Order: sequence, then structure tokens, then C-alpha cells
Amino acid sequence: MKISYNWLKQFIKIDWKSDETAALLTDLGLEVEVVEKYQSVKGGLEGIVVGHVLTCVQHPNADRLKVTTVDLGDGIPVQIVCGASNVAVGQKVPVATIGSTLYDKDGNAFVIKKGKIRDEESHGMICAEDEIGLGTSHDGIMVLDANLKPGTSVAKVFKIENDEIFEIGLTPNRADAMSHLGTARDLRAGLIQSGVNVELITPSVSNFRIDKRTLKIDVKVENGKLAPRYCGVTISGITVKPSPEWLQNRLKSIGLNPKNNIVDVTNYVLHELGQPLHAFDASKINGKILVKTMPAGTKFTTLDEVERTLHEEDLMICDEKGPMCIAGVFGGKNSGVSESTTNIFLESAYFNPVSVRKTAKRHGLSTDASFRFERGIDPTITEFALKRAALLIQEVAGGEITSDVIDIYPKKIEDFPVFLNFAKTARLIGQELSKEIIKKILASLDIKVNSVTDAGLGLTIPAYRVDVQREIDVIEEILRVYGYNNINFTKKLNATVSNSARTEDYKLQNIIGNQLNSLGFHEMMANSLTSPEYVSLTEMLKEEHNVTMLNPLSADLSTMRQSLLFSGLEAISYNINRRNSDLKLFEFGKSYHNFDTGYEEQKHLTLFLSGDRNAENWTNAQKPTDFFCLKAMLMPSSRD
Repeated sequence: MKISYNWLKQFIKIDWKSDETAALLTDLGLEVEVVEKYQSVKGGLEGIVVGHVLTCVQHPNADRLKVTTVDLGDGIPVQIVCGASNVAVGQKVPVATIGSTLYDKDGNAFVIKKGKIRDEESHGMICAEDEIGLGTSHDGIMVLDANLKPGTSVAKVFKIENDEIFEIGLTPNRADAMSHLGTARDLRAGLIQSGVNVELITPSVSNFRIDKRTLKIDVKVENGKLAPRYCGVTISGITVKPSPEWLQNRLKSIGLNPKNNIVDVTNYVLHELGQPLHAFDASKINGKILVKTMPAGTKFTTLDEVERTLHEEDLMICDEKGPMCIAGVFGGKNSGVSESTTNIFLESAYFNPVSVRKTAKRHGLSTDASFRFERGIDPTITEFALKRAALLIQEVAGGEITSDVIDIYPKKIEDFPVFLNFAKTARLIGQELSKEIIKKILASLDIKVNSVTDAGLGLTIPAYRVDVQREIDVIEEILRVYGYNNINFTKKLNATVSNSARTEDYKLQNIIGNQLNSLGFHEMMANSLTSPEYVSLTEMLKEEHNVTMLNPLSADLSTMRQSLLFSGLEAISYNINRRNSDLKLFEFGKSYHNFDTGYEEQKHLTLFLSGDRNAENWTNAQKPTDFFCLKAMLMPSSRD
């Protein structure tokens, strides 16, 4: 996950250096793997200044070139050869000075050097907008404001944004932190614990208002279990066009390509607040919106123009003619926003995480929206995010709010209670923290303290913290904010030595493994998950004995192995394909079976030989490995 530091500072006013903030986030459990520099224009226009064209004459040796003298603000005009047809005396132009670095359209760098062009010296380059990353036009040089002073840095003229991007290795349980707001919440808790009192600044939606009620689209949620909350509103009279520079820069900084102002706003709010949104072209909605499942086998074409076959459990956003969108996963080809769109229906919803995860996996789709829905988003922010996005759309695309906000939320997802025991907290942390410190940490995490007793605290956990539902989870929260590094430890190490029968198997394995290793074998460890198709390759295995996964990673890893044979053959095949054919491998592992009497695990030792017995040399000819070679290794000699 990428987090923009400039964007993060919109939520928390902080002047810390990026490495200090990265260290604190890592201590809080949001591990910052790398901090990257970002510039809205690659190179930051460094070395490019405003020049004043003093003279411009025809090049004596080239019809399409001109020789100019340009004032760069230092009182010493320089000569520059220019090939643009629109260069003229009196212009203010961007000039790449000697030693500055430019980038071509593929991102490759080249340095401006002093040179000669058709026997005329050139001390720089007068640039077109595409040559310095300020546009795509190459029709001629870029002409700047006539009032600019020669020598002014072009970076100051165009306000180039410099940012630092945190690449966070987010763990799957931290669904609450999958946004700039979520990261800011954690950062605030860490700052408060560090003695820096800061306020969490959230975007305001107080200006949201209904302009008129001229475009009402009814919504019916037929499957409330899969769509516990569904919000929507219509916006009319918008103009679809490229987004303003500030919005494009925000998205580019975290690796997203801007599309148009409507789609960009939905992506912006997704990464700002963690709430996925979807915009439908209102003119393409037939009748009311229906949130429901479709019959198995229904065909649906998604935005990537792939026709998909729906499962009967796939939740769909439909109109009265058919499906328009795979809920929480991917939009449809025929209902999305286009350049001709003038009216939209904006959707903000909370979908069942398990349903979204299964649907995304069934169709092989992984989107920013599904990534968040399937981990569990904040059900309380649905309407707020909708209003936030609607206001931004009005800001960048115009239009009016033309309906009431629809909010179908029949069964509210409540915050949940947890009791925290002080004694257990001290025992697990290994150090007793004061009650005031604990309450301060909990308050910084938006965990409410409802009651206080000598034994502990009665707490209410916010609904967006799907990973904090037990007392032990609360203790973990306290510990990570307090700081693992702040826990005292003693110099005394306590340990016990176990003499248990449970270790006998490992002792035997070590003896056998050492013996096999002395015979030239190498131990291998294969995945216990395998392809269900392998059972059909031998009569010794039965398909009805397969132990299948409920939520497989892929079709090839959907079954627990009934035999260690095929995983060993996979290892041999992998090696042979890489010209390593002389192999002696062994594996200690288990096979898994689903018998009528129940599930069963069986321990095995497998050995594999392939290729030649020994490496070829001048005293020994190559001899292929065979059964008798293996038998000689396993059977004791008559002298033993």
C-alpha cells in the first residue's frame, strides 16, 4: 500500500522528517518497507529557468533552424540554436541550461551539454512542453507569461510538487488502515503516546445540500445479507473531462493513472477514506436499481470487455433489464461513465466481505475495491464518503445534487463490547502499565471506556476495527501503541528442557536424515497442497478420498496430497528442466485422506533418485541410477 506524506499531512499537521514518521509507523505495526521520492514532474524541472529571447535570426546552414540569443537573468546572454517555428524575439521561454537533465517520453534521462549544431554553438535548449513534462504538445516551444523575470526557476512558476511516498507492507488483518485516514488514525495514536498532541483533521461535508429533486432513481436491495448497507445519490449536469492538476498529482503519487474527473474522484475518496465508490451513467439505468444475485450461467461483460459467466451467489448491481456491475468487484462495460455522460448515480455501499472475496476469486479479479471490501471496510462511513465524493465531483465537474441521499441500512452494524482485565494485561505484556496510560492509549484508538472497576475496563470497540474483537486483541493494541521497545526485560533467561515422547519421532528423523545425507541425499520440503487431477494418474489413489480446501489459493493448490510421489516428481521435473538431472532427494512428510471414518494423516519417508549414480570423471564411467542402486543404499551389507 502506498501512502503520500503530503496527503497524510492533510489529516495530521506534522513537521517530522519522513524517516522519523516511517520509523513510528513501523513501530505501530504499519511496516514502512521503503520511502520513495516523488515529483509531479520527473526531475522537478531542476536547472530549467525562464529565458528572454533577445534576438532570433535564420541559421546560416539550415533552413529549419534559428539562432537565438537568450537572457537567462545573469546579465550574460547565451546563444541557443532552436528548431521551433514559433520562436520569436521578446518571448519568455523555458530554457534547459547546461548540465540540466531532461527525460524523454519513456523516462530515459539525457543531459543538456554545450555543443555545435551545423557549426553554430548552442548553450542550452529552449523547450516544448512535452520535453519538460508539462504537457504532451510538441507543436513548438512553450511561451511563458511575459511578466516573468528572466532567470526565475520554472519549477516555481508551475509549482512542482515534491512528495515522499511510504510503501507500507500492510498485514491482512489491518483493514482499518487501508487508506490515508486509517494510517493517520494510527499515526495520531503513536504521536500522542510520544508526547505530541495532534488533532485528526477529517474532510468536511457540511456544504453538502440537495439543489433540486429532479432525478430520482429508486433502489431495492433484495439480498440484505450480502449488502447490509447501500447508499446512493444522483448528480446532474456534470462535464466529464480531465481532472485538475492537484487531483492528478495525488493519484499519480501513489501509482494510479488518472482517467477522468469522475473516476478520479471515486479513486481519490477510496484511497483517502477507504470507502470504495462506483459511478453509473444515469441515462443507462433502466428503471430502478436492484441489488441482488442472478441465476447461474448469466452472461455479463465487465469493463475490461471480458464476458464472464455469473455464479448464483455473485451479488450484482442490476437495473430492470439486467446486471450493470459485480458488486464490490468490477463495473460493467455498458453502464460506466463516458465522455458523453452528463448525469450520474453515485453508489457507496458496505458489502459482505466473504461474498466479495468469493466472487473476486471465482472470476480471477482483484481490484482496489475488492481488496478493501473482502477485508472489511468501515460500515459507519458509507454516507459520509458518498457526500465527500459528491462535493468533490461538483468541484471538479460541476453539476447539481438532484436527489435525496438513499441510505438502505435495515440492521445497523453495532460497535461491540469487550472487557479488559488489568491483571491479564500486565501478565501478557510482561509489565504493569498504569490505568491512566491504558485509558489514554485506548482513547487515542477511538476505543470508548464505558466503565472502570478495580479489575478492569468495560470497552466499546468501533465497528471499523474488524481485527479487534477479543480481550487479547485489545491488549495487542495497547502494546503496539505503548511500544514494544519500551517494555522492560530482565537479564535472566528462564528455560525448561523437555523429555517428552513427542520428540521421539524427530530424533528418529534426524538419525535417518543424517544417514541419508552421508549417502549423498538432500532433504526436500514440498507443499502439502497439490492438484486434484493427480489422483487420476494412478489406481492407488481415489478421488473420493481427496481433502479439498474451502477457499483455495488456486485450482492447482486446492487439494491436500494423498501421496508424496507427485510433489517429488514436480521437484525432479523442475531440476531437470534446469539441467540438474543427477538427483538424490528425500522428504519426511504427511499424506491426507478423507475416509468414511473421518480425516486421516499418515507420515511417510520418500526417496527419489534420477540421473547418474556419480559425477563423471576419468576413473568412472557414467552409470544410470536404477532400483538396485537404491536397494544397495537401503539394505545393510553382509559384513554389518
